Amino acid sequence: MTAAPFDEFRAVVRPDWIDDNGHLNMGYYVVVFDQATDAWLAHIGLSPADRRRMDVTTFTLESHVCYLREVHEGAPLRFTTRLLGFDGKRIHYLHEMRHAEEGFVAATNELLSLHVSQATRRSAPMAPEVLARLGDVMRRHETLPVPPQVGRRIGLDAKRP
Repeated sequence: MTAAPFDEFRAVVRPDWIDDNGHLNMGYYVVVFDQATDAWLAHIGLSPADRRRMDVTTFTLESHVCYLREVHEGAPLRFTTRLLGFDGKRIHYLHEMRHAEEGFVAATNELLSLHVSQATRRSAPMAPEVLARLGDVMRRHETLPVPPQVGRRIGLDAKRP
């Protein structure tokens, strides 16, 4: 049994990820979150080898990044992933990027992924073993507190000056 939330992916902010403001460029948050997604998918039974064997993949349907605090070159990063929900074809989850030494949450990435057949390039049901793994993970993750970034919308207050 693994810990809840999933807590295995680590990274370090690379020099080429730094922008003119001296911190991690917004595009590289998505790059490193994508690497965290790869680790998460492997954890639930959708590693690259699993996907090749089953002739499936995943597509991101929606992604929402909240940039909460700067991180700089050389910063060690720790990623946790929480399963928020799933059905036969979709997985809803949230990554938290933390500074691995100082502990603060630097950013979150909420995602909705679709399970897809490589042959048809259309949505396809997940294998029973993947669904069973997701059910096991969900039982452990559903007791965790929901981070405030989950389900946020982007926009301005409706009041106008």
